[in-house]
Amino acid sequence: MTEAPVALATTNWAGNHTYRATQLHRPGSLAELQETIANARQVRVLGSRHSFTAIGDSAELVSLEAMTSERVEVSGDRRTVTVDAGLRYGELATALQREGLALHNLASLPHISIAGAVATATHGSGVGNGNLATAVAGLELVTSGGELVRSARGDADFEGLVVGLGALGAVTRVTLDVEPAFDVQQRVFERLAWESLYANLDEVLAWGYSVSLFTLLGADVDMVWVKSRTDVPGAAAGDLFGAVEATAERHPLPGIDPAPTTAQLGSPGLWSDRLPHFRMGFTPSNGNEIQSEYLVPLSSAVQALEELRSLGDRIRPLLQICEVRTIAADQLWMSTAYGEPALGLHFTWLPAQAEVEELLVELEARLLPLGARPHWGKLFLADAATLAPRYPRHADFRALVDRLDSRGAFGNDWLSRHVLDDVG
Repeated sequence: MTEAPVALATTNWAGNHTYRATQLHRPGSLAELQETIANARQVRVLGSRHSFTAIGDSAELVSLEAMTSERVEVSGDRRTVTVDAGLRYGELATALQREGLALHNLASLPHISIAGAVATATHGSGVGNGNLATAVAGLELVTSGGELVRSARGDADFEGLVVGLGALGAVTRVTLDVEPAFDVQQRVFERLAWESLYANLDEVLAWGYSVSLFTLLGADVDMVWVKSRTDVPGAAAGDLFGAVEATAERHPLPGIDPAPTTAQLGSPGLWSDRLPHFRMGFTPSNGNEIQSEYLVPLSSAVQALEELRSLGDRIRPLLQICEVRTIAADQLWMSTAYGEPALGLHFTWLPAQAEVEELLVELEARLLPLGARPHWGKLFLADAATLAPRYPRHADFRALVDRLDSRGAFGNDWLSRHVLDDVG
């Protein structure tokens, strides 16, 4: 096993959080990982660092890079694959292409690690598509005692283990549901009137397999990105309730060169080359930003959007873009779509931490009363006492943490403040 100063990963991807860890472990085998974790006082796994808070920080960090390969184990019925948890989705997609297989969905960025995305309930879009964690059929993790725990869908506590927030152990392997590879075509529509959106909300959100709205919360919705499977009958070509189809490719952020984005203009391509907004070989999104996201019950969609529009003058000076998308309901205990479909309100902010946090006070005052659940990997302010009642299985999750990490090795201040210390 090799070890290195944590200066190799001083900050997160956005640069708005500096890790406090002084040691970075690089185990080369499962046995080395088990020994490292069992001997660490406090430890977390360092993934792709695409979080915007201290959720992944600790006194010691562990990188699984030396234990991660692109090897894919395909089940006999070709319905699942088992892979190393540190693999990134773009890398997994390449491996699945060789097998003629696909995941049901992908997030906006293919650069994120599987374990990190699953642990925080990260998602793509689509009224019929669960978040990325819903594809998990099995996993293995190393607990703070160094024990290896394996669990599969249907086992006791499995639905609590999947969206584990890194609090239960170091996930090393995951088994994911797959299906035969499919093609997707992507079209962008511009200038959708708010009134048309509200009057046809269900139809707009279901216009394709995956639909994202991009807006600066101005006079109209700037763009609607529609990703449609070519093997499923889709909406007819033409305008979208008054929004006109773009005649050139677009970047989600106005005025940015679209070169990093996945192909548009209705050109069909592999699922992995269309479902993300950005291509693997480019800097994701803008690269100089902070992100927040709140997931509200889909039944409160119009009210939530109206709350945002009423704050538009306060939001716009700090906003690069707001993305709106849907996530199907699931039964994973700490998932932001637990029990009901959700509308994701995603904010790409300018890199101005203090100003953004000040704005979030106002934003959460509007959205939390609607039942909003913040994305676990993005910047938010709400504490555990506020959030716990939004998760009916929260007490069960805390009990699972106490059982698998009785010595608190995977705990940190962020988890205490926002997840575990819910007694107000």
